[in-house]
Amino acid sequence: MKVGLYFGTFNPIHIGHLAIANHMAEYSDLDAIWMVVTPHNPFKKKSTLLDNHHRYEMVTIATEEYPKIQPSNIEFKLPQPNYTVHTLAHLQEKYPQHEFCLIMGEDNLKGLHKWKNYEVILQNHDVYVYPRISTGTVEHQFTDHPKIHKVTAPIMEISSTFIRNAIKEKKNIKPLLPKNVWDYIDLMNFYKK
Repeated sequence: MKVGLYFGTFNPIHIGHLAIANHMAEYSDLDAIWMVVTPHNPFKKKSTLLDNHHRYEMVTIATEEYPKIQPSNIEFKLPQPNYTVHTLAHLQEKYPQHEFCLIMGEDNLKGLHKWKNYEVILQNHDVYVYPRISTGTVEHQFTDHPKIHKVTAPIMEISSTFIRNAIKEKKNIKPLLPKNVWDYIDLMNFYKK
């Protein structure tokens, strides 16, 4: 099975994340999308980041009705701080029957040359890039790379930061979240302070 790994803090997961994941599941050669919830880095103080289990729970309930999309908490069990290259090696060892690919926004591709062991990642894994509105340029070595595939996906300019701030300001942002995710946030009183 060809699995696309979509990494994120998902703090919270929103319709933009789901639209991209679903587009990849339906319009690429990927068989499944795993939404990999990245853990809170213990070395960084980030009070706006919800606990790992809450963010994983929101991804779980958001993806319930999407058979090709599933949550993954694989990075919760890995030593911190963690790097994508280590996660990929761990997954390949644990699931040798699968082929793992990365899904990233074009903004992340512009910084790929700074990633730990990015050459190893590109040697062993395909990268699917969806469009983002961002500044800067893609490094020359990545423009026609055989392992990097640009996907014509909708441009989603919704951010979790915007959603958190809107909730804090008591704005109605229900249309930007799956209903069950909004209900969970409301029930748990998240992002209101």
